[in-house]
Amino acid sequence: MRKRASRAAVPALAVSTLLLAAGCSASPAEPSSRADRARPAAASASAAQDAGRPLAVAAAPEAAATSTAVARPGVPGGRAHRAALKVASYDSKTRRAVISPVGKGGSGGKGTQSPSPSAGSSAEPHGVAVGDVVASAPAPGAPDGLLAKVTDVIGESGDGTEVQTQPTTLDALLGDDDAKGSVPVDPASFDIEKLLPDVRVSWAKAGDVHVGPEGAKVPLGSLRIDVGTKVATAPGAQTSASASVSGFVQVAPDVDFSYGGDGAGSGPGSAYLGVSGDWDAQWTVKGRAAASAQPRRVPFAKLHADPVLQVGPIPVVVNLDLTCYFQIDADGVVTLDVEQHLKGDFKAGGAFGPARGWTPVDESHMTSSPVRTSVSAAGRVKAALGAEASVGLYGAVGVTADLAPYLRGEASGSAVTTTTAGSAGKTDAAATGAWSLYGGVDLSGTLRMHLSVFGTPVFQRAIPLGALNREWKLADGHV
Repeated sequence: MRKRASRAAVPALAVSTLLLAAGCSASPAEPSSRADRARPAAASASAAQDAGRPLAVAAAPEAAATSTAVARPGVPGGRAHRAALKVASYDSKTRRAVISPVGKGGSGGKGTQSPSPSAGSSAEPHGVAVGDVVASAPAPGAPDGLLAKVTDVIGESGDGTEVQTQPTTLDALLGDDDAKGSVPVDPASFDIEKLLPDVRVSWAKAGDVHVGPEGAKVPLGSLRIDVGTKVATAPGAQTSASASVSGFVQVAPDVDFSYGGDGAGSGPGSAYLGVSGDWDAQWTVKGRAAASAQPRRVPFAKLHADPVLQVGPIPVVVNLDLTCYFQIDADGVVTLDVEQHLKGDFKAGGAFGPARGWTPVDESHMTSSPVRTSVSAAGRVKAALGAEASVGLYGAVGVTADLAPYLRGEASGSAVTTTTAGSAGKTDAAATGAWSLYGGVDLSGTLRMHLSVFGTPVFQRAIPLGALNREWKLADGHV
């Protein structure tokens, strides 16, 4: 199993993500509400499949935490179905798995019996045969889930049937079916590693469950991380100009998934993987930060989740990693007291079509709240509270992104401003000299070749999202 660092005390179940961007492009439609999308997959999934309707995409129910689906491509009646089997263990080095009936325990520390001598056999003592494709939720030895094809049935052991496997792709299970949906991430499902002492985690979920010092303030379905710390202060600065950063990041992410079969048996005709949701961040930077040749980036929390989507009968495991950080770029001269509050929504991911292949998808809508900034002496500063994120399937990273909402100020002389952004914004200033204040969002990242897990053609090079930037002036003036 993957070793985890010590985490904040929150239970781990399943889910995912965070990415953000500037600009717009087409993206999958979302269901009507987060509550509707959070409902577990219903038993009607197989009926929908039999009727030829699109497969339902929903959060896997807790009872399906170890669910397994099996398909037998090329065989009549071999479509993917939920099987009464589980992956009892998996060895990622040899790619051998032990598959047993649901309800049968693993080795539990007992010695494993030697398999019966049936290497190379295509027998199916528990419904598993050579050529079968198996998809499993996270299991012992496969913390990211398992998507594999059986190449050899080695034999029976005390724990189940031992098989040899090789990697495969989702189209082997989904075939010519269609599936599309967005599923909210349960904020309680994240494993959280605190990288600085003063990091506080809060979240709220349905059932009037509120956790953490700010839990009562957090909207349902959101996760909030607060941080406060000192940063390197410029040499010679007075004690009153000691540099510090404080603020919070709050996110309510959804996982967006779609697959469109083309009916020709040559992979999907379309596919999409990404995240979307609500974003809220506020941060304050005070003092006289030290100058540096490069922007100073300080990570303060790492998050990981493995949301399980129930796509019809198939458990699709999404892996999300997120590192929250703050970043300061200053000249070591300016002393500041700056605050920024940004909130809005976001959507980012990768979309596949037969004509263009994989292309990046990004969209965001951000608004600025009132901002107060105090800048003493001529100089410049740029402060960001951002996130590095990656999202993939079954342990294969498909999309990475680095999102950095920021505040940038420039001044000659001394300036104190209070600004309300927007068309009806007001600005009060008392200063000597000139000043300018900007808000913005930076985004960079890549689409990785591992997106071919959908069954799409493998691309040989990572596809950059591009260095996107959106910046807006909050205020400027001469006094």
